Amino acid sequence: MATTVKRKATSFRLPTDLLEGLRAEAQKQHRSVNNLVEVFLLESLYREPNATTLAAMAEVKSSAELDELTDENI
Repeated sequence: MATTVKRKATSFRLPTDLLEGLRAEAQKQHRSVNNLVEVFLLESLYREPNATTLAAMAEVKSSAELDELTDENI
């Protein structure tokens, strides 16, 4: 069952070099610029780190002594 997402047109003023970069990236990913920007915004708004990632971030911020990552302990 397909659902329809309501969309509303809007406009943004972007630096020309940023817009050119977005166009190039959209072409690489076979997307429209609109779709690429929508994906970036959705990822930015809804990407929340899980508990393991949050714990790792806290560990790094606390300057705790971290284990060295080697092939043996991966």
